[in-house]
Amino acid sequence: MPYEAPDDAPEPLLRSTPSRSLETGRLDNLSGSGQRAAGSGQRAAGSGQRAAGSGQRAVLVAVRSAGALHRLLDVLPAFTGDRRITTRFTLAPGSDFDIDALAALERADVRTLLWDEALRVKHDLILAASPKGALRLLPGPRVLLPHGAGFNKTVTNDGSTSIPSGLDPYYLMAEGEPLADLHALAHEEQVNRLARHSPATACRSAVIGDPTLDRILVSVPHRAQYRAALGTGPRRLVVLASTWGPESLLSRRPELPADLSRTLPHDSFQVALVLHPNVYSSTGRFDLARWLDPALEAGLVLSRPYEEWATLMVAADAVVTDHGSTALYAAALGHPIINAYDGGVELIPDSPMARLLAATPRLPTPADLPDVLRTALTVDIRSHATAAFAERGQALTLLRQHLYRLLRLRPPSGPLEARAFSPSSTTPRQPRTFTVRAEVSGESISVARFPVLTQEPVHHLAAEYPSAGPRAVQSAAVLWSPTGKQSFHRPHATVWTAAGWTAHVMEEAPRCRTAVAVLTRRRCLIRHRTAGLLSMHLEPHQQAGTVSYADPGAVASAVHAWLGGHPKPALPVSLLCDTGPVTVRVGLAPATSDDLDYEL
Repeated sequence: MPYEAPDDAPEPLLRSTPSRSLETGRLDNLSGSGQRAAGSGQRAAGSGQRAAGSGQRAVLVAVRSAGALHRLLDVLPAFTGDRRITTRFTLAPGSDFDIDALAALERADVRTLLWDEALRVKHDLILAASPKGALRLLPGPRVLLPHGAGFNKTVTNDGSTSIPSGLDPYYLMAEGEPLADLHALAHEEQVNRLARHSPATACRSAVIGDPTLDRILVSVPHRAQYRAALGTGPRRLVVLASTWGPESLLSRRPELPADLSRTLPHDSFQVALVLHPNVYSSTGRFDLARWLDPALEAGLVLSRPYEEWATLMVAADAVVTDHGSTALYAAALGHPIINAYDGGVELIPDSPMARLLAATPRLPTPADLPDVLRTALTVDIRSHATAAFAERGQALTLLRQHLYRLLRLRPPSGPLEARAFSPSSTTPRQPRTFTVRAEVSGESISVARFPVLTQEPVHHLAAEYPSAGPRAVQSAAVLWSPTGKQSFHRPHATVWTAAGWTAHVMEEAPRCRTAVAVLTRRRCLIRHRTAGLLSMHLEPHQQAGTVSYADPGAVASAVHAWLGGHPKPALPVSLLCDTGPVTVRVGLAPATSDDLDYEL
């Protein structure tokens, strides 16, 4: 039976502490204070005091890792607007990934309890996303939610062999009785598997849906905003999703992010990486950034572990995944899924994730991605998500009913709506140097740009002056200026004109054949060593009510390749430039005074 505490118990001393101070004690020092009373379904009161005064309810959120905290933060809006509810957070000891949990608690700006204090206080409700560790010592009714999108993998050396993490009866039972008063699950399939592995606990389960999926679904109208924040434009966004552990994508294929970034044309594809929060915790952001630096330098988007991963799922055009369950959210959106899991013992057979991977094409090498993507576009994978998520759009409303039943309170009236994710604040690096492949056919040019270390056949080197660095500047055939007019707020300033800047660049870099001053995304001034000064006008690509602009640097490389065969062109001339995702019309004409005198 659910834990019941008297309404007139005195309120304890609750204090807000820096999260780093939560890490106290060891499990062997915590014995006795949270034991279940013999012969009773209630938790023993011990000597602690109740965590809330009369008419109030205290909810404790017990976290073991940053990933668990992120999951629970998506649940807490079930209490929105209710002043009767007070929430406190505590860090349950025993996890290898609790370091990032401390930092995540600080970023969330929550009120916290020391673990030892949490053991002394009786709680009206305890929320957790993992049954492991010392959760059983906390006095109060407990609610368990899945750690992710279901139960699809087993964790080696942690629990019973071949049993999905989260469904192990070793953790779900406490002294012969179910640990949790409620298992809030996303689908009936999860209830059935809970009954199979831990029959005594299944009667305490309820299907409420997935609060995180509901947030993703209401975020779909923001897709264009998410892509704009990433600078994706008309490119295809390919998201790599890696779980944690020895069988993860990043462990098995650590070079894949960099290899894809070097192999895929920059103007056709953008590559992003979503990592399980445990990877950040075990590796550290500094080493991750150092290991991934070649890919980051080539433009890889590395999401932060909280919320940004979900915006990438919404913004994605395709997802390359291992056996981590994150890809089920992409499947729910209907995105093409590509299988990059190399097999092992962690994936649970016949789980939703196993069935999804069995239905999707595999990625043998990075160079195969365009062909594999075309195959993935023909595979309908929505049914696999349907088998993992039920009650879409209803999770918070349904969960609220169960939580308030355990709290013995009447819930606020009216439905609850999930909150959309904010756009990513991560700004990917923009490559400053490209090797360029160009093919000219009459007045049509196709151009593809790659990072410097690519193995693809190329035509010339192009770089941004001066940020590409002295070696690239002295080696490049094409140099372009930073995009956009500089802002000068000081009373005294000296600025380059477009004509002056291009002349200066040509003098400083004798190997440069084409200097390009980017005036606007539609206008450039080109100085070519043979053709002289030219005005370049770019017409945007219009389709289905949208306008897409090609990168002026890519178009400049296309014009450079065309001028190689037309050193004294008859002007004006209209060219057709194919950059990959868009084809734009480019007009070349003698330079105008407005373009020559344009202040950069």
